[in-house]
Amino acid sequence: MLILDAQQTRAALPMPELIEAMKEAYAALTLGKAQVPLRSRLEIPPHEAATLLMPAYVQTEGGEALAVKIVSLFPRNPARGLAFIQAAVLALEPDTGRPLALLEGAVLTARRTGAASGAATDLLARPDSRVAAIFGAGTQARTQLEAVCAVRPIETAWIYDPDAARVEAYIAEMQPQVRARLRAASSPRQAVEGADVICTATTATAPVFEDAALKPGVHINGIGSYTPQMVELPPETLRRAAVFVDSREAVLAEAGEIIAAVEAGLLSPQDLTELGAVIAGAAPGRKDDTQITVFKSVGVAVQDALAARLAMRSVAR
Repeated sequence: MLILDAQQTRAALPMPELIEAMKEAYAALTLGKAQVPLRSRLEIPPHEAATLLMPAYVQTEGGEALAVKIVSLFPRNPARGLAFIQAAVLALEPDTGRPLALLEGAVLTARRTGAASGAATDLLARPDSRVAAIFGAGTQARTQLEAVCAVRPIETAWIYDPDAARVEAYIAEMQPQVRARLRAASSPRQAVEGADVICTATTATAPVFEDAALKPGVHINGIGSYTPQMVELPPETLRRAAVFVDSREAVLAEAGEIIAAVEAGLLSPQDLTELGAVIAGAAPGRKDDTQITVFKSVGVAVQDALAARLAMRSVAR
């Protein structure tokens, strides 16, 4: 069985190819060519922790994929010198169930999440987008920047996080990896007021920017909130934007800002267009250069299955 550690998993998932794999994954999900139950959550009360189980079977023109991801969230880990998120992906042979590969799951999750925003940005952002804003300075925020820069000619990227030291470390690490000039934003308004593409990758429970600060035609990727209690995007933005999602079912069950907007009557489930429908040609994307578009993602297991398939193929080349 193939075993890939974090460094090997990262090398096996080049961003441009991973973005295309995410498009395949979303199209398969929307077209009914995937079996993806909602993630199961196992609470671990003594450690204030939880473990999530995410299985998926996917059929695409490029072949089948079968995988299970186990993600553990242990908030006390950082005090012990360990990462908060621990994860592994087990890839299985689709026609036999035989274990094929075990991949380090935290890196795979971060890269496939970034690639999802890359796919949405490629499909929905204005082609002339030059300025990006990244909210958050953690692992997910790093792959968001990498993916956006892979699909648009970003010249300047504003980075905002309440912790200035984290922003400084982020810029020092990421500046050699992208052509865009990275700048620390002193406020959320400074980050978004000129942005063509915004990515939010935080653990916020309230909107991280003001709707009034947005420029016309901006595209927003919201990937941080994945529970009903978490919120990153303003309800006013969701009310006036074209809202695209990875999975309507998953977002309505897990995304705090979407749940709140639906309950407040600002959105209806029918207002949510799955990105897979755009990829499959069954729904329109951006309508004009002034329209605000939002991609809301909570993460679905089809992404893990196709990322694992890509990694195995990359290693085999």
